[in-house]
Amino acid sequence: MKIFRKIRRTLLISGKAKSYMVYALGEIVLIVIGILIAWKINNLNEIRKNKIVEIKIYQSLNEELNSNLMLLDSSISRYTEDLEIINTTIKSIGLDEEDLTDKIKEGIIKLNYKPTQLHNGAINSVNSTNKFEFIESVILKDLIASYPNELDSFESQENKIENIIVNRLQPAIELHVSLIDLISKRGIDFKKAKSFTQQSNYLSLLNSREYQNALVDRLLQTEKQLLNSKVLKIKTETIAFKLNKELSNF
Repeated sequence: MKIFRKIRRTLLISGKAKSYMVYALGEIVLIVIGILIAWKINNLNEIRKNKIVEIKIYQSLNEELNSNLMLLDSSISRYTEDLEIINTTIKSIGLDEEDLTDKIKEGIIKLNYKPTQLHNGAINSVNSTNKFEFIESVILKDLIASYPNELDSFESQENKIENIIVNRLQPAIELHVSLIDLISKRGIDFKKAKSFTQQSNYLSLLNSREYQNALVDRLLQTEKQLLNSKVLKIKTETIAFKLNKELSNF
């Protein structure tokens, strides 16, 4: 800056106005170029920082989605097994006492309910904060924005099944069947305890309208949830694929 001031002073003293104007214009151009370079460097730093944030978002989402895929695989397997048991139980309605095998009885009282707790922390964090702005892919944004609704629908259906089991099937079973049947095969002490309990009546349970209606309702809701699980798995795989594709570009 001292050099520039010295040059300006020399040109002014010499009276060369034209040379001074050319010099002043050149100095302005240099200042502008310097500002543009500084702005460009700062802009590149911001882009680099945003890319780092974007990568971290993708990695966090990817981990959550992969966990959900494993949970959905387990859910699909469990619901398939549940449907087999429910169908076998429905087919047992109308059978005689001697036709009710131990396996059928075991299926009747085996409610086998375990809700699928899908993860949503990372996806909700992206949708509810400014992290969403760091995602560049429009397609990926749309998929991520709609995913929480898919999870809510899945959870809502889970709650319907839980309500049928806890508030309808379980009370009906306990009314007609001694739950000690569940543990009577564990040892002699349990078998002895069973002999002192009120005898179970599987026929009256199967012939109960409340039980039949609840069983059919569970069948229909489980079929629906099995389909939900398969559809949600496909959507989860689609988002995971898009995320991996974006990560491969970095």
